[in-house]
Amino acid sequence: MSASSSDIVPFWLAGEAATSDRTFEVHHPHDGSLVAVVAEPTPEQTERAVAAAHAVRATAAATPAHVRAAALNYVADQLTARSEEVARLITAENGKPVKWARLEVARGISTFRWAAEEARRFSGELQRLDTDPSATGRIAVTRRFPRGAVLGISPFNFPLNLVAHKIAPAIAVGAPIILKPAPKTPLAALLLGEILAGTDLPAGSVSVLPVPNERAGDLVADPRLPVVSFTGSGPVGWSIKDAVPRKHVTLELGGNAAVVVCSDYPDLDWAATRIATFSNYQGGQSCIAVQRVLVARDRYHEFVPLLVDTVKAQVTGDPSDDKTDVGPLIDVAAAERVESWVDEAVGQGAELLTGGVRDNASYAPTVLAGVPADATVNREEVFGPVLTVTPFDTVDDAFALVNDSQFGLQAGVFTRDIQTAFAAQRVLEVGGVIVGDVPSYRADQMPYGGVKASGVGREGLRSAMTDYTEERVMVLTGVDL
Repeated sequence: MSASSSDIVPFWLAGEAATSDRTFEVHHPHDGSLVAVVAEPTPEQTERAVAAAHAVRATAAATPAHVRAAALNYVADQLTARSEEVARLITAENGKPVKWARLEVARGISTFRWAAEEARRFSGELQRLDTDPSATGRIAVTRRFPRGAVLGISPFNFPLNLVAHKIAPAIAVGAPIILKPAPKTPLAALLLGEILAGTDLPAGSVSVLPVPNERAGDLVADPRLPVVSFTGSGPVGWSIKDAVPRKHVTLELGGNAAVVVCSDYPDLDWAATRIATFSNYQGGQSCIAVQRVLVARDRYHEFVPLLVDTVKAQVTGDPSDDKTDVGPLIDVAAAERVESWVDEAVGQGAELLTGGVRDNASYAPTVLAGVPADATVNREEVFGPVLTVTPFDTVDDAFALVNDSQFGLQAGVFTRDIQTAFAAQRVLEVGGVIVGDVPSYRADQMPYGGVKASGVGREGLRSAMTDYTEERVMVLTGVDL
């Protein structure tokens, strides 16, 4: 690689900028242009980072809550001051339209602010034990403490906010963290490493290491990293869990999110707009992007034209243009895969209502009707701007179709009926049900995660803090209660 040292983006080793003689390139998914040359940690540097995280774990755990909260608020403040810069960086490395990149930055800021608040509240609980005569004068104090240093592995589709969901809860509980960003999109994570270097956290608390995927297994296996928090593809995630069965592993994996449009829902224009927007807003590259649309049969012929028109209205093109709704996929291979799945469905008898065209790494927003139940676009996670539309006769039928999937991340139900809403939460085999909106809705403080092949554990600040820690009980004896 012929690049001067001043042109190389450093990584962050125990809070210090570092480079090596190994580098790799980051290219813009839209036009293939070179965005940055990034330093890759050597195995020796990676070892130093892990050793530092392991060595600082007691100090980090004992850091006062106000120091943790101040560090988290500092990150939020810096992201706020540099928000347009960060949004443009996300667009450059990921291809995400800049208007959605700005929203991701806003969410990242919120994630760090929520973590600061949770750091102040992370206090434990008291439990009276004198409910039994033999325990008179006893009280239990239950608090949570870090399991140890965390390995966070983040994906390409949200290169800032999903990194924030690894790092922020670790800081909030006082756990050191090694963050491995996706090789295609390391730049926002490295910018966070730069910002975190300006905090008062103990040295070694945070390292951001863009190691190649083929070396990730060494980090996963390292006993000094007892917690692994992974967001990404299912095969990789489950292989991690199988490889380290004695570690605490959380997995946020894929989905093929379904939305149900019930007969009672009055505003079909709103439902169509939300579905069209959030099947395409990241080029479909979101675990909870709308993929399967189930419509009450008596509203089907009214709804489908509305949906197709709103999908056609999505503006595709240069992601740096404020008007663009849908940008490219992460690379040409991803777009070619989506193209092959759509072609397969059409070959099996599906009707192409709009879209179905690939241009290099971009794929036109697509709607398919009459898709066989066993078609790949119905069974797997498309991770592209593709919708399938299917009618149903009863709500029970719709819920059965939602559950007829190996995945179970989130589902949406457009209804105004309170009984249907509660039935959805009870019956649907998913981690979250969004009533009156698409499954793509997520508030960063709420528990977020799936069941079945969609993973184990929960993100959301408090939930992740629980996953990163373990309970310890102290019983006080002879206390006059």
